Amino acid sequence: MAPRIAIGIATIGRPAILQATLAHIAAQTRPPDHLIICPGAPADLPNGAVPAGASILYGRMGLTSQRNVILSAAAEVDILLFLDDDFFIAPNYLMEIEALFTAHPAIVLATGQVAADGITSAGITAGQANAILQNLHGAEDGGTSRTYNAYGCNMAIRLAPVRAYALSFDENLPLYGWLEDVDFSRRLAPYGEIVKSARLRGVHLGAKAGRNSGLKFGYSQIANPLYLVRRRSLSPPRALAQIARNLAMNLWKARSPEPWIDRAGRLAGNRLALADLIYGRLSPQRILTLD
Repeated sequence: MAPRIAIGIATIGRPAILQATLAHIAAQTRPPDHLIICPGAPADLPNGAVPAGASILYGRMGLTSQRNVILSAAAEVDILLFLDDDFFIAPNYLMEIEALFTAHPAIVLATGQVAADGITSAGITAGQANAILQNLHGAEDGGTSRTYNAYGCNMAIRLAPVRAYALSFDENLPLYGWLEDVDFSRRLAPYGEIVKSARLRGVHLGAKAGRNSGLKFGYSQIANPLYLVRRRSLSPPRALAQIARNLAMNLWKARSPEPWIDRAGRLAGNRLALADLIYGRLSPQRILTLD
């Protein structure tokens, strides 16, 4: 029996981009059995563009909270593909998900090959992303390899172990929930394989709207890795390497920042988090109190 596959999208403040993402879902050669959208508010939905039969559910605002709402609503499916609202998938993405999970029952989590990622730049427009997808070649030659964690913008989850072990996203990682994908991946890892497949392809626009302020994100760059060390879902060496990279990049770019990144805000957040670490009050949820 073919697995039932749902797509889940948590979204805030990007109705036009979400509309374009939904168009790529509608173009799948293997359509989803269910589509679950969790917006922060009704205004986050595109006017008249939500497919008939999709579930629209609301919960507490924040990526981890919204993804947990989606998890709870996916009781009747076998595989749940989480997509960012600005991730365009190739037309055969769901067909390849079905083939991968059917052929390899040990896989519990899979992430795809990001053909282009606007998160590292000023962003990718919808037109640019469409052109990239139209020019993709060689998917039939793509391989699958083990990976430490899935990339949250596109990660497919086998739900049987999630239900068996009552796994969920950690809502102590608020708002953007930075590193929630690492945390969830490592807590699912004892129950099967985590893989990256070059046959699962898409483009991440890296839209800047709806993201945290530089100050809040800079604080999370320190607080979240250290919190995950305490949770034992991130090793100390990995956490320290992550923090060192963040600090070094913010310091290096502070004098000549990229126009699309608030390096001064990130650096201020880094400093505040380090001060809180010294005084014993460091917490991911502190960003809820920052302006």
